[in-house]
Amino acid sequence: YRKHEWDKHGTCAATLEVLNSQKKYFGKAIELYQHVDLNGCLLKVGIKPSSSYYKMTAIKEALTRFYGVTPKIQCLPPEEGEKAQTIGQIEFCFTKELQLVNCTAREGGSNAVQAHLKLGTSELSVCNDTLPTYYPSEVQ
Repeated sequence: YRKHEWDKHGTCAATLEVLNSQKKYFGKAIELYQHVDLNGCLLKVGIKPSSSYYKMTAIKEALTRFYGVTPKIQCLPPEEGEKAQTIGQIEFCFTKELQLVNCTAREGGSNAVQAHLKLGTSELSVCNDTLPTYYPSEVQ
């Protein structure tokens, strides 16, 4: 997994002095992850990993208000017979100077360093704002 992440994202990031080795790249990723403290931020507004459902709009608003930028949130669609979607990935984007930046403004832009926080799955899609949303404890 680590090799895949380095080959796919790290080699691009390696043009930056601060990220130009595997050690620096993964070390910086952990540092940024701790700095972002996603669970702590959501907890402050009463959103915690649980079996109850939340409104996607409330989650988005909380994150945008807290961080001042729009992250990219992807979900697993509801399973057969279920009504709620599940958050699978919350992605924050950074400039080359490692400042948080709107993910939406960077679609297709190659100079955003993306921090992937996700469940190991491939069927993620854009979350539906109208569906009840489950926030599982596995989302990092």
